[in-house]
Amino acid sequence: MDHISWIKERPVAHRGLHDLNRTRWENTLSAFAAAIEKNYAIECDVHLSGDGVPVVIHDNDLKRLTGVDGYVWQRSAAEIKALRIGGTEDRVPTLAETLRLVDGRVPLVIELKGVPGHDAGIVAKVASELRSYRGKVAIMSFDHWLLRDFPKEAPGVPAGLTAWGDMPHHFEAHFSMLGSGYSFVSYDVTALPNPFVTFVRERLQMPVISWTVRDRAAVQRTFAHADQMTFEGFDPDGGLTS
Repeated sequence: MDHISWIKERPVAHRGLHDLNRTRWENTLSAFAAAIEKNYAIECDVHLSGDGVPVVIHDNDLKRLTGVDGYVWQRSAAEIKALRIGGTEDRVPTLAETLRLVDGRVPLVIELKGVPGHDAGIVAKVASELRSYRGKVAIMSFDHWLLRDFPKEAPGVPAGLTAWGDMPHHFEAHFSMLGSGYSFVSYDVTALPNPFVTFVRERLQMPVISWTVRDRAAVQRTFAHADQMTFEGFDPDGGLTS
């Protein structure tokens, strides 16, 4: 697991170091620049545009973030890049633009967002853009159909399972994916501790990060049962007031 041990070193800024979308919005170059300035790792989300370009945005529906009706897969990368986020000067960045900004200065964890029927080739296209990237980078996904493509389409890129749930059928699904070759887990902090996370950490020596930490109780839960946190809404180095 040495190729992914770095994921434990620094807190991971959830969608960058945004301010809960007051003035600096999630998954923007401004949020990523703020994380770099504070030396935090960055988590970001990637969808495929209608013309097959990886773009950095969390929602498939454009409305919440851009105010525009429609879906990411219905628009070209050029059209998406023209959309302002939250009425600010920031626009939806491509993955290529994000990689150029980060440029290896902090670790980057990329969550691939699957959209059935509209995500063909997303793993291969992200992997292609990472081929010449020299920084610490990993990919992860909730979507098992994408995770199964990771070993074939993104060989050599550290891969993770993003997961949630605290019921036996959730754990069965997560265990069933162990053969897909992932090397770390990102788990919902509200479901810690649990048998799956305990197994992968203690038996497989696999790093586990939590999502999404927003208060002191979640920080404490993370470091009691996982190795690092994905956080938002506060500055971990500045302390917590709640």
